[in-house]
Amino acid sequence: MSAAGAPESSAGERVVSDVVIRVENLTKTYRLGSETVHALRGVNLEIRRNEYVAVMGPSGSGKSTFMNLIGCLDVPSDGQYWLNGQAVAGLGEDQLARIRNREIGFVFQSFNLLPRASALDNVAMPLVYSGVRKRERRERAAVLLDKVGLGARKDHRPNELSGGQRQRVAIARALVTRPALLLADEPTGALDSKTGEEIMALFGELHSQGQTLMLVTHEQDIADHARRILFLKDGVIERDTRRPA
Repeated sequence: MSAAGAPESSAGERVVSDVVIRVENLTKTYRLGSETVHALRGVNLEIRRNEYVAVMGPSGSGKSTFMNLIGCLDVPSDGQYWLNGQAVAGLGEDQLARIRNREIGFVFQSFNLLPRASALDNVAMPLVYSGVRKRERRERAAVLLDKVGLGARKDHRPNELSGGQRQRVAIARALVTRPALLLADEPTGALDSKTGEEIMALFGELHSQGQTLMLVTHEQDIADHARRILFLKDGVIERDTRRPA
């Protein structure tokens, strides 16, 4: 057994657990010109199924690096990372891409929707890469658009939708693969405060239905919607606070 209670395993081995994220000594160092930057300095953390976690920190704190590592968009310089019971720290790019598509749903500040595709086709897109048949893709996408309140807008393109509606489409797309983790990067950053609150209410509904969520934000009022707040500073977790359910 490891120090954090994780079974020893080789890269890619799955270990059944209710822990969605487990990291041990997660470290990221890179070169910036002649300077060595220590973006993360040995982070240890567990996030269990159905937790709702916000990550905060000042510029340069390591939160973007942390999000990229958790999202399998980058690889650590040292340390271990298990995502939904699978050791991923030593995997190659193709393997990481498959895990991203299967286990993680991404929600971005800028929505990242295909401008010429309908809401339905945008939501269904991740299932194309999973090899799901067209009929099932469209059925699952339609169910999720209903879930986020946009069933009547499924044939609209992004430029025919408001910012809040586009973010709802992006959330539906993030959920369509039934991911273990919904990872949101500044999800209300491009929205006005009222629309932002509506999106946060939707996240709250998803959490109440059992979805594990992690959001990265610099806004305290957005972070306060989460049940747990991690505050990063200088590449380490300075505070880890929990709110009562």
